[in-house]
Amino acid sequence: MTLKLNDNAKINKVLHQDKPIHQWYRFVLSFPPHLVRYYLEKFSITKDHVVLDPFCGTGTTIVECKKLGIDSIGVEANPMLHFASKIKCDWSPDPELLFSIAKEISRETVGKLEEQNISDFPEFFNSYDTKIILKDLPPEKKRLVLKGSISSLPLHKALTLLYILDMHNPSYINHLKLAFARAVVEESSNLYFGPEVGVKKPKKDAPVVSSWLDCVNTIATDIELYKENKPAESDVILGDSRSISHYVKPHSIDFVFTSPPYPNEKDYTRITRLESVLLGFINTMDDLRKSKKGMLRSNTRNVYKNDDDDLYIRENKEIIQIADNIEKRRIELGKTSGFERQYSRVTKLYFGGMTRHLRDLRKILRPGAILAYVVGDQSSYLRIKIQTGKLLSQIAELLGYDIIDIELFRTRKATAIRENLNEEVVLLKWKG
Repeated sequence: MTLKLNDNAKINKVLHQDKPIHQWYRFVLSFPPHLVRYYLEKFSITKDHVVLDPFCGTGTTIVECKKLGIDSIGVEANPMLHFASKIKCDWSPDPELLFSIAKEISRETVGKLEEQNISDFPEFFNSYDTKIILKDLPPEKKRLVLKGSISSLPLHKALTLLYILDMHNPSYINHLKLAFARAVVEESSNLYFGPEVGVKKPKKDAPVVSSWLDCVNTIATDIELYKENKPAESDVILGDSRSISHYVKPHSIDFVFTSPPYPNEKDYTRITRLESVLLGFINTMDDLRKSKKGMLRSNTRNVYKNDDDDLYIRENKEIIQIADNIEKRRIELGKTSGFERQYSRVTKLYFGGMTRHLRDLRKILRPGAILAYVVGDQSSYLRIKIQTGKLLSQIAELLGYDIIDIELFRTRKATAIRENLNEEVVLLKWKG
């Protein structure tokens, strides 16, 4: 497979033939499976090797390795994404039984809703019995989701379905809950992704149970497709990749393929907030804060008073200069909000956190291990350009890695500075 930039719009899309398993639940900012495959082939990674994705998101690298029979490990700090990755690597359910269970729960949920004069089928949407008190999130949970994320009726249906799921506690409940997450976000909510998450015009009503059943059917169909595959070990760990050696055996990794968060203002927990709250991964502000503290500092919404990752790059003159330029520009423009005041600091924390990660990573790499990091240049902080790939490669070189290359993956238009920004794959080697 040859990667070319002649069709920038398509190169980051999931190919039709790659959709099985990956489509169970997909993060809007994920890289495509064919990119993983390209680099596995480029560096002749086989079933004799172990692959690591230290920022594994929804498991694109791990799933692709499992399809190819290659053992892999993923580490992810976001509990919803960790859950999705783990379930996407579990192909053990019996597909017929999985769908049979879902159909039974679907019938019970639809029956319960019909008792309240609530239909899940668009052609029969009508006014519900106003004597019925619609299920709602508790106030503390409600504060955690974006206002207007989901309308009252679809939320009632979703909570009814979840109640019946939990009451039955059926076999394969986690697969059924992953299907729930996908269905609610894609079909039942008012959310849109572009790639920022936002709220569009609210739907008065929307299907929930039927959409969920369709997603379960997709999972069952994909498992049937891959059930004869020779098994490969896939482990997904909930953890902080700045301390990667806490979770992975020393000298055990042959190849790293990953895409860490980019240094910009994308709060990755907001993109998964609705399903995280509905499924109980985040129930309070303390839960959210605890989750964010285990993440690389990549945006001002997960910066905390006692953070000190910036100490790891205090002698890196280029990064300090970029941070100083951001602060200088902020003062010149008269920007005084709390978040804007953090732009300079989060830039240093980001590269300090990546330094921590690359330092600690050395303990678990085998001699000759290859690393591939998909990263993007940024200009989110007051139009000061951050050449992420270049800076990370320089940090890696100071830590003893060899730079193999920095390959252009694609370009994207930055409206703020009216020029193209590169997304690149930084290729490194650890001699040991």
